Amino acid sequence: MRGKVALITGAGQGVGQGIALALAGEGVAVAVAGRTEAKLNATCELIRERGGRAEPFPVDVADTGAVPAVVEQVVGALGGIDVLVNNAYTGAYGPLLSMSDEDFQRGFRTAPFAAFAFMKACHPHLKARGGSIINLVTSAMVRWDTSTYGAYAAAKQALKSLTRTAAAEWGRDGIRVNAIAPHALSPGLKAWTEHNPEEAAEFVASIPLGRIGDCEADIGRAVVALVGPDLGYLTGATVPLDGGQAFFG
Repeated sequence: MRGKVALITGAGQGVGQGIALALAGEGVAVAVAGRTEAKLNATCELIRERGGRAEPFPVDVADTGAVPAVVEQVVGALGGIDVLVNNAYTGAYGPLLSMSDEDFQRGFRTAPFAAFAFMKACHPHLKARGGSIINLVTSAMVRWDTSTYGAYAAAKQALKSLTRTAAAEWGRDGIRVNAIAPHALSPGLKAWTEHNPEEAAEFVASIPLGRIGDCEADIGRAVVALVGPDLGYLTGATVPLDGGQAFFG
């Protein structure tokens, strides 16, 4: 992986940051993209402290018109793109009848619409270098009870379908496209577990491996494997990284 370049959205914290750290540990130069510049800089500093290379690229992924320019900035600064990770997401949770159209649509703008824009803009660069795309979806898509998760699951289900289609259409371009559905101790989930200890204990008990995943050690390292040469024949798949909690049949 040394010498390759990865563009990761939402890499200022949580799962995106964990993926960035794991890839940087393999010698990958990382374009750290997201809305909050201070968080992007913090991730870049963590990578640099470990001897890696990273550069921040501020962008609101909901502004899909800005995506092509950001991609070209990444290519100009780092020399190309080998890996695209569509991680950024800003959406709404709650009962459908209490949700506004704007809240419902925001999840689509930051998940499938944003991913589509990044995938199209990155396609020629990934094709030139035999690249790989990872889209982040969710096990909420297959929960037996999706109450309050409906908007989130719908947006991510659309992204899962987009993943499969891109894999089918772009395989002959040498581009692999997979999705992951992770559980990891992101800042948001950590805050929820601290404020809801009883519910959190029940949640952990429902995970066969008995713990919530680590953003870098569990999710990031899995992405390293997925975009590396050892899994070069895998494309169009949705890989659950949730300790066995959900069933993707």
